[in-house]
Amino acid sequence: MEKKELTVVIVTFKSESKIFSCIDSIPTNVDVIVVENSNNINFKEKLENKYTNVRCFLNNQNSGYSVANNNGLKKVKTKYALVLNPDAKLKKNTLDNFFDSVKKNPNFSIIGPGNDQNYDHSINDDIFEVNDLKGFAIFLNIEKFNNDFFDENFFLYFEEIDLCKKVKKKGGQIYLDKNIIVDHEGGSSVKRENELELEKNRNWHWMWSTFYFHKKHKGFLLALTIIIPKFFSSLIKIIFFQLIFNKEKRDIYFCRMSGILNSILGKKSWYRPSLD
Repeated sequence: MEKKELTVVIVTFKSESKIFSCIDSIPTNVDVIVVENSNNINFKEKLENKYTNVRCFLNNQNSGYSVANNNGLKKVKTKYALVLNPDAKLKKNTLDNFFDSVKKNPNFSIIGPGNDQNYDHSINDDIFEVNDLKGFAIFLNIEKFNNDFFDENFFLYFEEIDLCKKVKKKGGQIYLDKNIIVDHEGGSSVKRENELELEKNRNWHWMWSTFYFHKKHKGFLLALTIIIPKFFSSLIKIIFFQLIFNKEKRDIYFCRMSGILNSILGKKSWYRPSLD
């Protein structure tokens, strides 16, 4: 199989400190689509001038991980796509091992790398079916999705688990291949400035997505029983940190509680970080 059968899709948001190392690890004969969640024309020009295999599309606003990935995936013309985080890097044999895996499981819907995943490590097989995968690097068999990829209600978190559930409900096959390795730095792919804003953003969306995910798959009442302890825990910590004058911690837990309330009330995932 030729690498021209694969397109890499990378969603970025102020990821200048990570993206170049990521793209440098991708073979130059593989097309790359970068979807930037801003209107940063300088970022687009810098990427497209530096790399002949890269096209960068600007969303003109921070529309979130799911929307941006869907925008990129709908532009893919190849048989397969690799959704890759900007803080991830391919090994020299990553794509060769992916195509070897495809030969063994041509009917797959999703294949994930063997590293940095949650699975039963007592499994001896190199390739085996799983229920879900972490989203830092997932290979998609485009024809299996009919342009129906991520649920765009998710701004951040749970979107890849939700996608895997959708695949499984339709009888699709999700594989983990231990031979496929993708280095993943983890943490934020955004510059470390404004860490408080990033932390508030993570907490708000983690809570919003937690309730929305469980409501979608288990129903409102069961989702409520899962989230209510987190709501009261956040409320208690807001009061505590207010009493000891720790404004930063108070604001973080206020964002957690706000994310929960907005999700319970059925409001969209609207919170956005204030970053320079």
